[in-house]
Amino acid sequence: MKTFVLRIVLCLSLLFLVANCGIIKSKFLTHPNNVTLQKPEISDFEEVYIPQHKSERKNFFKDSDTETRWVDSIYNQMTLEEKVGQLFMVAAYSNKDTTHTNAIEKLIRNQKIGGVIFFQGGPLRQANLTNRYQSKSKIPLFVGIDAEWGLSMRLDSTYRYPWNMTLGAIKDLKLIERVGEMMGKESKRVGVHFNFAPVLDINTNPKNPIIGNRSFGENKVNVTEKAIALMTGVQNQGVFSTGKHFPGHGDTAIDSHLGLPTVTSSKEHLDVVELYPYKRMFDEGLVSVMVGHLDVPSLEFRQNYPSSISYNIVTNLLQKELEFDGLIFTDALNMKGISKYRKSGELELDALLAGNDILLFPENVPLAVTTISKAYQDNLLSEERLSLSVKKILKYKFKAGLNRYRPIAIPNLISDINPPENEALQYQLYENATTVPKNGGDILPIKDLANSKIAYVKLGDDINTSFLSTLKKYTEVTEVTAPTIDSLNVKLKEFTTVIVGYHKADKPWKNNDFTSTELIWLQEIARNNKVILDVFAKPYSLLPLSNYSEIEGLILSYQNNDIAQQVGAELIFGAIEAKGKLPVSINDNFKVNDGLSTEKLNRLGFTAPENVGMSSDKLTKIDALAQKAITGKMAPGVQVLVARKGKVIYQKAFGNYTYDSDVKVTNETVFDAASVSKIVGTLPNVMQQYDQQKVNLETTLGSMLPIFAISDKKDIRFKELLSHYAGLVSWIPFYKATLDSKEKPLAKYYRKVPDAQFSKQVADSLFIRNDYHDTIMKLIVDSKLSTKKEYKYSDFTFIILGNYLERVTGKSLDVLATEQFFKPLGANNTFYNPLQKIDKNRIVPTEIDSYFRHQKIQGYVHDMAAAMEGGVAGHAGVFSNAMDIAKIMQMYLQKGNYGNHQYFSTKTFDDFNTCYFCSEGNRRGLGFDKPQLEGDGPTCGCVSMSSFGHTGFTGIMAWADPVSEIVYVFMSNRTYPTNPVNVLSKEHIREDIQKVISEAIIK
Repeated sequence: MKTFVLRIVLCLSLLFLVANCGIIKSKFLTHPNNVTLQKPEISDFEEVYIPQHKSERKNFFKDSDTETRWVDSIYNQMTLEEKVGQLFMVAAYSNKDTTHTNAIEKLIRNQKIGGVIFFQGGPLRQANLTNRYQSKSKIPLFVGIDAEWGLSMRLDSTYRYPWNMTLGAIKDLKLIERVGEMMGKESKRVGVHFNFAPVLDINTNPKNPIIGNRSFGENKVNVTEKAIALMTGVQNQGVFSTGKHFPGHGDTAIDSHLGLPTVTSSKEHLDVVELYPYKRMFDEGLVSVMVGHLDVPSLEFRQNYPSSISYNIVTNLLQKELEFDGLIFTDALNMKGISKYRKSGELELDALLAGNDILLFPENVPLAVTTISKAYQDNLLSEERLSLSVKKILKYKFKAGLNRYRPIAIPNLISDINPPENEALQYQLYENATTVPKNGGDILPIKDLANSKIAYVKLGDDINTSFLSTLKKYTEVTEVTAPTIDSLNVKLKEFTTVIVGYHKADKPWKNNDFTSTELIWLQEIARNNKVILDVFAKPYSLLPLSNYSEIEGLILSYQNNDIAQQVGAELIFGAIEAKGKLPVSINDNFKVNDGLSTEKLNRLGFTAPENVGMSSDKLTKIDALAQKAITGKMAPGVQVLVARKGKVIYQKAFGNYTYDSDVKVTNETVFDAASVSKIVGTLPNVMQQYDQQKVNLETTLGSMLPIFAISDKKDIRFKELLSHYAGLVSWIPFYKATLDSKEKPLAKYYRKVPDAQFSKQVADSLFIRNDYHDTIMKLIVDSKLSTKKEYKYSDFTFIILGNYLERVTGKSLDVLATEQFFKPLGANNTFYNPLQKIDKNRIVPTEIDSYFRHQKIQGYVHDMAAAMEGGVAGHAGVFSNAMDIAKIMQMYLQKGNYGNHQYFSTKTFDDFNTCYFCSEGNRRGLGFDKPQLEGDGPTCGCVSMSSFGHTGFTGIMAWADPVSEIVYVFMSNRTYPTNPVNVLSKEHIREDIQKVISEAIIK
């Protein structure tokens, strides 16, 4: 009986030893503790992946005989100390003092370490340190870095790509590969060989404290496809990717930096879910794997035994079962998930014996080297085992080009790792990631700007500047704040729509949860208002929201940075459509892969120049020209905007309100548009009359306005009038007849305070008699008419057209323009008589008037005739900024359509953009200015003949080109303080900027 029992015990022991040494190959190794298997979810088995044989796997870094000879040659010359040293990759910092630097050099010199992993610092400092460390090492060092979202994960002065969770929402894998490509390029430029990414953890536990945003999501296929794309981009640049954290850190609730997380899943579940991405990644050519510090009872029976030192997991599963023969890294050995279970020295030896090749971030290298060397001498570590890892390390050093090592070139390093393509890609990523889980009543996008009154309420504790400023570029949006939710709801009653932005710090491990107060406020706002909620935080921040029924529109923007905020605002107003899909589930409300499409309206959006075929570098020359205008006192302040293909790619403000002011011009500052008022306020309304066939090209002036019916101007045809081919005089200084001999306003015509007969305001404390309009019109009727048909620019054309519009519509021009165009276009910074709508401090002054009004002109129209009309005239009077002017020019470029609303027909636009008298030397279209036919003119001479626009006396230019699809707007107050000489024009500043824009097009 005893013999029988002994035999049973021996058999069981043998089976255990055989299994633990990996001699028996089965799907997974069993152990006595694994009695009850966790039943996997059916969905886990929906896609089972059968790996290829390793001989059929993709290989980014081909083997060669030269490589083998080099490896053998180096290995055969190495001492034991040098061989053991190659196993260590130590932590290095470029933001520490010389004590740290000297310590690393000592490890290189004495312990012959094989590599460094860099943490905090900067790219230049790191590159210099890398060169220094490499110069001290007999065998060139491996350099690694955690760059899951680019070098910015560790280094300043570098570009931050989105978190993996954000990338997980993107369907276009080419974009993810492009991210990997850019990451690979920047890593290679700073001498990095290993990017410890991508994270392959499938984040099925929403409360995971350390993975979360670092994961591509909860769906294994989505995680894998994104990881493959990212890896492909990185490794195509000659940089090695490292998949982590094997065998899977996604379904954990403890941070392995602080303790040992337990993975409770069964072996079957792990095989189908957590190991799925590794199997596919191996087939796609993943070079290296990082083993996490995890307690996985279904794979390792020893209690609290970290996976990183488990032979079962590192050798039997990873290398034998999954046939992975690339480099294997431990996770950092200073982490509490491992360091509290093993002492230094013993820990590193256990990790090596378990099957790891590179020991990452050891705490005591000299002790570890001594311990491993002694194990070798005591035959606990075989030569075969040591050479396996060391030769593998040397092999990949050869593949990294370290057999012909060259120091990192320092010049231009910062600009090389921060190319403009980074920002271009960033826009594309957020445009494709931003997700709409809910769109009740098609609230998204907001279409009817004319009848919408929109409020914005901020929740969260982080910045919201770009979001709010971009919202305001589409229409009037009022930020509403209040000390209590009740007082807030009272304020919100006057609004039709409330946009709530939830803004949390853009840090991957920071708590993004709503506070209890914020949840109450959100609930109350949604209960009482029509709400669009845009969440600039991780998807899991939405978990506490139990009721979404009262939130009409829900947007997930994922991160709180400038571009994410701009894109979120674009989506709300339809400049882009929603494309993203949820990478994780939000309770039972929204499932993984949910995400609605939204309608795209043809409103102006925002992007980087490279996304529309323009060069950022070349566009920077605009800055110098604008600054030249400021420095040369050609204008105190300037705005410049450039858009192409419906996207604003350059929008900047320069200078101050006046030469002696410290109030800076911003993109929101309002300027007097002068004659650009003609094509902004008057012309589009005239085009509608034409579109409705109330006038045609042959309509006569006499039939349009009865006042001309018996004048010598009665037969002027519509197309002659708008082409400045009617023979009208240029202008008349109407104001002079209203002044005394000392050029002061006569009491006969003006009052200092308004009354029923003197209600038209000309300037501060100056009101003209209402009937003087009749005098102006009579003077125009009676003015001399040239009998010679030739081009002669005249303000009378649009003064006449303004009067015509008011007669046929029964509305004043300012009301008509606002109702028909400004409000529906969202041109909320465009008005006549702006002082009646906005604060004076938002408007630049245009002149110190010493000849008529005798005061600083700020907020009152500069043009004297328009001022005498009370600030509303067909030829002048509009105040605006570059953004609003661009909307109107884009509407023209789209032949009357903007925001998917057709303001007039394509034919009407084409008719007005036709030069009817070019053969007679007259370049003008109907109301539009056109490029000069020869010599100098309004343009650089580098735009197409189908382009159109207008300039203004105060230093304005608005131009659009259907061929290049470019809109260009230049705003200035060049007339301040006086305008004896138009230096801005003489120096061709506006035209030179237009030339730069043309040259910036990438051919």
